[in-house]
Amino acid sequence: MITAMSSPSATQPWPCVLTTSRLLLRPAEPADTSDFTRLWTDVDVRRHLGGPVAEDRLSAYQQHFVGRAHLFTVVTRHEGTVLGSASIDPTSRFDGRREVSYSFLPEHWGQGYAREAVTAVVSWAFDHVPSDDPSVIAVTQEANERSRRLLEAIGMRLISTFVEWDAPQTLYSMQRVAGRGPTHAH
Repeated sequence: MITAMSSPSATQPWPCVLTTSRLLLRPAEPADTSDFTRLWTDVDVRRHLGGPVAEDRLSAYQQHFVGRAHLFTVVTRHEGTVLGSASIDPTSRFDGRREVSYSFLPEHWGQGYAREAVTAVVSWAFDHVPSDDPSVIAVTQEANERSRRLLEAIGMRLISTFVEWDAPQTLYSMQRVAGRGPTHAH
């Protein structure tokens, strides 16, 4: 079950908080800086994301993530432990389609948290992030088997492959048919 607490306007739902059975997804806060810094600099987290953010660019990341629209800090509901982040770009570089992105700290991998959070964010995006395109997409490196399994597990379908940043990439998509929940893209 996903519960969204958002502002009154359906077209301007940000900021909001999403809850699932185990998670709270809330806007990023200044207190999250050290956890986000780990997400940006951890070698394992960044293995399929172009490597750790360079030291000379890190301060810009740290200064601009709080208040970024559609960027959720993912925390456990009861303990408030920061697990990672999930976001929606409402107009990605891929024909302006909504794009989901996520990263989680390695000590929380393999526990289903990412799947739960990404499912919640995609569902929220279908309902609250307007788009001329009925789909939500995700891009991951072909070599990122964990991410690919997650996307397939939530119902996304591989629709394209391409090379970017000297690595094979995969483009996944899901769309919702009017009056029904999310469905696979064709």
